[in-house]
Amino acid sequence: MSEQDNPVDNQEVPVDQVEAEQVGAETMVEVTVESLQTELQAALEQVEGQKEDVIRAHAEMQNIRRRAEQDVSKARKFGQEKLVTELLSLADNLERAIAASKSGNATLENLLEGVEMSQSMLMDGLKKFNVERLDPHGEPFNPELHEAMTAVPNPDMEPNTVMDVFQKGYTLNGRLIRPAMVVVSKAP
Repeated sequence: MSEQDNPVDNQEVPVDQVEAEQVGAETMVEVTVESLQTELQAALEQVEGQKEDVIRAHAEMQNIRRRAEQDVSKARKFGQEKLVTELLSLADNLERAIAASKSGNATLENLLEGVEMSQSMLMDGLKKFNVERLDPHGEPFNPELHEAMTAVPNPDMEPNTVMDVFQKGYTLNGRLIRPAMVVVSKAP
């Protein structure tokens, strides 16, 4: 198709219309620049708002960290409060036993009974806090739970069996706090 065949291309456009289109294009450019400036201003305000949000979030995180550190500190300071309360009852009973022993009418049997009751109270209190006593007498020697103080030849027992316990061991929540000090049998 040639230029002559296309009637739109061959038409003449009046000069006034061309000038009007140029003015309209300039107006569109101005509107576009103005709208871009408006959008830029809005974006800058949004960035400023987001900066403030970041600063607030950072301050909040510092406050949370500080509160958590205070909570941990309080837990360390006062975490044993229940245990101490349990031990205070034992201390009171021992004071009564000492006072009773100083009075003229105390017998050895009464004092022994009071001490045994105090020990029982202590062990019950420790159980509340998941403290278990290890008394391995007659059990096979376990180096993870027992500390061998000596080995003694004993034909009546299997080798590496706990014959005697010098000091009982203790665990807290299944974790060894103190190993039991034991005498272990060995082959003659």
